[in-house]
Amino acid sequence: MAIDFKPLQTQSLAAQIADRIRQSIVEGRLGADDRLPGEAELAAQFDVSRPTIREALKRLAAQHLIRSRRGPAGGTFVNRPSHQELRDSLTGAAVVAVSMGEFAPDDIAEARRELELLCCRLAAANRRPEHLQAMAAEIALQSSEELSDEDFCASDVRFHRALVDATGNKVLQLVMFSVIEALQPVINLVIFRFRERAQIVGFHQRILDALTAGDSAAAAAALAAQMQYLEQQVAVAQQWRRDRQRNR
Repeated sequence: MAIDFKPLQTQSLAAQIADRIRQSIVEGRLGADDRLPGEAELAAQFDVSRPTIREALKRLAAQHLIRSRRGPAGGTFVNRPSHQELRDSLTGAAVVAVSMGEFAPDDIAEARRELELLCCRLAAANRRPEHLQAMAAEIALQSSEELSDEDFCASDVRFHRALVDATGNKVLQLVMFSVIEALQPVINLVIFRFRERAQIVGFHQRILDALTAGDSAAAAAALAAQMQYLEQQVAVAQQWRRDRQRNR
């Protein structure tokens, strides 16, 4: 067991204990499925009360870093987070950062463009029929004039999620999940009044056609054209907002 038990500061003991255990996990001194000492032992080692230990463990459980199991072979164990848990954690952090104004629309658009260009190149080589079918289904849905703005934006997200899934790269899928699920909707919210649906559908069709043909250059070119169009619409939306504020 390799947890740093050196003396604690007097403030926020539970948070400090949680940070010590988390650091041990991050640094590899505690591995997946390792069992932590019991509450009483941890309380003695850290020289704190058992309620403080319980609060620290609750903090770690909320971060999906540990899990508890009852019974004779039970206890508290270092968790092996699922891909979905990692995605949810990243997306949640990105949503909070966006809501606090940490990311400018221009930065979001630039990051998304560069990352999705990489996705296009990989997807052209690794896409499977189900990925192409998923993208085609979203294009068909987006072509409906009866589709609401909200549903169009949701379909747009699903199209690009299928594009990312087509890369077959789990690291990119994890990183891009927060971009697609948290950051892309921000851009959609900014520009939905100004973008033309037919333009978006056209770009999506070009991307799909290129991926179907396995043409990475054409897929990247179509994606780059879409990102340029979106960035132009962001600029239009920002100018509209500035003009509106001046006229108030």
